[in-house]
Amino acid sequence: MVDAATSFDGNRVAANEASVRPMRADQGRWTATACDGTGLADYAHFCVSALFAPAQSAAWVSNWATATGADIVIGTLSAEGRPALSLALEVARRGPFKLARFVGGRHANGNFAAADPRFLPAIDGLAIRSMFQAIARARPDIDLISLERLLPDLDGIANPLAALPNFPSPNLALAVDLDGGFEALLSRASGKRKRKKHRSQTRKFEAVGTFCRIEARTREEVDRLLDAFLEMKESRFAKMGIANVFGDSRVRDFFRALFAGALTEENPSFLLHGLDVAGKLRAVTGSSRSGKRLICEFGAIAEDDLAFTSPGDFLFFDNIQEACELGFDLYDFSVGDEPYKRLWCDVEIQHFEVLAPLTLKGRALSTTMRQGARAKAFIKNNPTVWKLTKMLRRKAAGQAAAPAAAEDDS
Repeated sequence: MVDAATSFDGNRVAANEASVRPMRADQGRWTATACDGTGLADYAHFCVSALFAPAQSAAWVSNWATATGADIVIGTLSAEGRPALSLALEVARRGPFKLARFVGGRHANGNFAAADPRFLPAIDGLAIRSMFQAIARARPDIDLISLERLLPDLDGIANPLAALPNFPSPNLALAVDLDGGFEALLSRASGKRKRKKHRSQTRKFEAVGTFCRIEARTREEVDRLLDAFLEMKESRFAKMGIANVFGDSRVRDFFRALFAGALTEENPSFLLHGLDVAGKLRAVTGSSRSGKRLICEFGAIAEDDLAFTSPGDFLFFDNIQEACELGFDLYDFSVGDEPYKRLWCDVEIQHFEVLAPLTLKGRALSTTMRQGARAKAFIKNNPTVWKLTKMLRRKAAGQAAAPAAAEDDS
């Protein structure tokens, strides 16, 4: 049961006591429907009182649809004439297959479908599969419903999609338990060393010029921080030999609209922070608020004369301290196991994935994707293999850059 006083920062449960009592629905009374992007208004209306993760918010879904022109399909499970669970998905092509996935693709992490918490105890796998069947009837061209990086629970409320056959995501998510506040956290996480490093970084910044932590509060500041982040990320991905998932102009337009739109909210659901030293942004993070957790959706640092000072670590120190002051229970670093996260994190979150084939082609794709997930998990969970993989990837990136440089010289 959800506490009546609980606020989900933009996805609030109705506050009167009667509204939060669990509701029952016999399996025969469930109704499942599916529609295209014309249903976004109804989805947004449902989200006013529903529980959901940031990437399932109405703002995320509508901004992505507008910026990218995504093919949207919305499946809804209802009981007693009221929506209980709603899946906003985008249809994407993978070779000869079509799959329906969470809106935003790889940018959507820690997923939790929009749901009315009062109905959650009654929603089972059979009911959810009836919603999938409705999607299949409405869109017979979809081969597979692929729901990746699902949260096991959101603020203690179990994910209803766990009722379906599932398997662990290959990537862990890491988080910091903020119980007791910042001082208590530092006492558990090498606080003396962290404070000493923070003071040392401060002196180094002061030697260069003035410095400050910025939170984007205007459209101009959103553009400035995002421009810096995108430039940092492009350079970083190129050196690592990784495809730039922020490279598409439509994706960039999406994030600009998402963070700028959030400025109109009393407590913005999405916010940007930056570390400015001597008039230049040296580190940037993009975060989302989700109930009792603050989630770092992305981050980057400038690889310049101050990169050796670890400006990203400095910004995380301040971000986490502020998260404690604001009363969050968890600072979520999101998907990916990286050394800089391990410096802080004491919580591992195992996301899970659901693959639901709708056609025979979908069954084949599901098998391939499961095998791919197992292979990825093996590589990333074996330090030696993962280190070798990253080394080969960087080497390949360097070799790919050499011919381009030669052509420029010619």
